[in-house]
This record gives sequence, C-alpha cells and structure tokens, in this order.
Amino acid sequence: MALTPEQVEHVAALARLGISEAERQRFAEQLSGILDHFQALQALDTEQIPPTAQVLDLRNVMRTDAVCPSLSQGEVLANAPRAQDGFFRVQAVLEE
Repeated sequence: MALTPEQVEHVAALARLGISEAERQRFAEQLSGILDHFQALQALDTEQIPPTAQVLDLRNVMRTDAVCPSLSQGEVLANAPRAQDGFFRVQAVLEE
C-alpha cells in the first residue's frame, strides 16, 4: 500500500509534527514499506490459531507466602542508628 506525501503530511499534522519536503518523501516510502509488511501478515490463515493474550508461557517465580514470626520491637530498634520512645528517630526533612 503506497502512501502519498500528502497522506504523510496529514498524519504529521495530526501528530503535530513539522516535517520537511524531503522527510515527507522519505517517510512516505518507509511507511508504505511498513504497511506492505502488515498486508503480508493479513494474508496469513489464522483460523486454527486460538486467540492469546500472551505468547510466552508465564509462570509465577515467586515463593509461596508463608507466615513467620517477626522480630520484636526491641530487636528491630537495636539496629537503628537512633531510637526514641520505641520508634525510629530520623532527621527532620521539613522545617517549620
């Protein structure tokens, strides 16, 4: 399917692109080639191929979620650089 330079100009205007005359000619040839490839794909018989959302076999690679005992508040705060009243103490990031 051959695109005309005018059709390329129309598409460029829709995309709000400014293109030169040389670009218009070049894009007409390139886009026509792309559309020819799509026409070749449309000629394929896909009646026996079921529709798929994903062509690759997907599987979950994450481990199963298991409930485990957590650390106590004291154990967690033992590794903190600063703690106060059972909480992490951090430097203020906002000034009043």
